[in-house]
Amino acid sequence: QVQLVESGGGLVQAGASLRLSCLASGRTFGRYAMGWFRQAPGKEREFVATINWSGTSVYYADSMKGRFTISRDNAKNTVYLQMNSLKPEDTAVYYCAASNSNYSLRRSDYNYWGQGTQVAVSS
Repeated sequence: QVQLVESGGGLVQAGASLRLSCLASGRTFGRYAMGWFRQAPGKEREFVATINWSGTSVYYADSMKGRFTISRDNAKNTVYLQMNSLKPEDTAVYYCAASNSNYSLRRSDYNYWGQGTQVAVSS
């Protein structure tokens, strides 16, 4: 069982940066692939980025490439999402998720989810 707690969201202006963190409970964090998803009001939850268990492989949604960076620190049981050049369309609740299979773009491949952290970007 893994419990995930996101933090780092907030209200920022367009062009600013934020770093989201996701702290995982348990001693098996390093066995899980991790992902970030987001959900804007009235929209479905969408994939943002994913990272494999060792941090050596990452993948991003096209609209996030070059602006967002996913990373992890297994010693701290934490996965990060560095978000730069934020746009109003990045406004959403951001969720981290853990998968006990390989890193994936699919929501259905993730076994555990956090409660989310709100990111709001003003123009």
